[in-house]
Amino acid sequence: MRLLEFDGQGELRLTKNLDENIPPYAILSHTWGADDEEVTFKDLESGSSEVKVKLGYRKLLFCGERAKRDGLQYFWVDTCCIDKANHTELSEAITSMFRWYRDSVVCYVSLSDVSVGICDKIDEIKETWDSAFRSSRWFTRGWTLQELIAPRSVEFFSLEGELLGNKEVLEQQIQEVTGLPIAALRGASLSDFSVDERLRWAENRQTRKEEDKAYCLLGIFNVFMPLIYGEGENAFIRLKEVIERSSRTKLDEATNKSLDESRLAVLGGLDGQVPGLIARLATEFVKEVQNHTPNLAVQMQEAFRTQEKELTNQGLDSLQHITRTVDVAKITDWGPSKKQG
Repeated sequence: MRLLEFDGQGELRLTKNLDENIPPYAILSHTWGADDEEVTFKDLESGSSEVKVKLGYRKLLFCGERAKRDGLQYFWVDTCCIDKANHTELSEAITSMFRWYRDSVVCYVSLSDVSVGICDKIDEIKETWDSAFRSSRWFTRGWTLQELIAPRSVEFFSLEGELLGNKEVLEQQIQEVTGLPIAALRGASLSDFSVDERLRWAENRQTRKEEDKAYCLLGIFNVFMPLIYGEGENAFIRLKEVIERSSRTKLDEATNKSLDESRLAVLGGLDGQVPGLIARLATEFVKEVQNHTPNLAVQMQEAFRTQEKELTNQGLDSLQHITRTVDVAKITDWGPSKKQG
């Protein structure tokens, strides 16, 4: 992960690729303009002054200056912090994107199609931009899902750089526009929502490349798959297959965990330190037998101690070893009608 910062002369520069000890940073969410108007990794690496005349340079300055006001030295913008000519780096960035937004201190959303205009009163400003906010192109993007859900703090800004509000303040409008559950906006675990529900969140969203309709959901489902630009609609087919495999794996893990918990409750710990239900019942039963037939009690104690007990997903294996070891017929030597000598 590379970050942006201002150098001593107030010029933008990229950090080296950071793998560990990533400092606190702000992150930008926006709608892309024309390719030739966005500042790229190559532009910043070249050091050309021509980069400053690009429209996209304003977004970099806005993000950096806002981060500085918030006490942050570093910030991240997707247009120039990724070397998109490097396929490996691009793939790693896309699969890490959800985590990068999640780990940011704050996400600034720059809405280029929402203007506050010229108003004297706060109420007039709100009336001016509320309709534009609801119809902003930003809400139709595929990548918006993770950029809206993942960060803890999301702040929305107008074309002029005016703060419109944060995710909490604008929660109701955002919910009405996107259809996302309030719980998801507030940071609930995405596993609380079904696969079908999360897929519905992505319906009718737009991406510049067909494959990105699938790739932008990797973080939403917490899955990984190789990126193959050029595969078109097949990317979404692969995504569904990966999600299905992941769901089966999680179901198996949950089943095994439940089975382990049941085994512990019934059989006790493997080291014998945690008595299970069978151990407790057997102990009580042997005590009763010992009162009447001591020799049989000794055999039963030994048989139970050496018995290999196994709880399967179909139930408890029968304690056949005990019945083989102990001559259960001897139990007839004990009973209420047996005269004690």
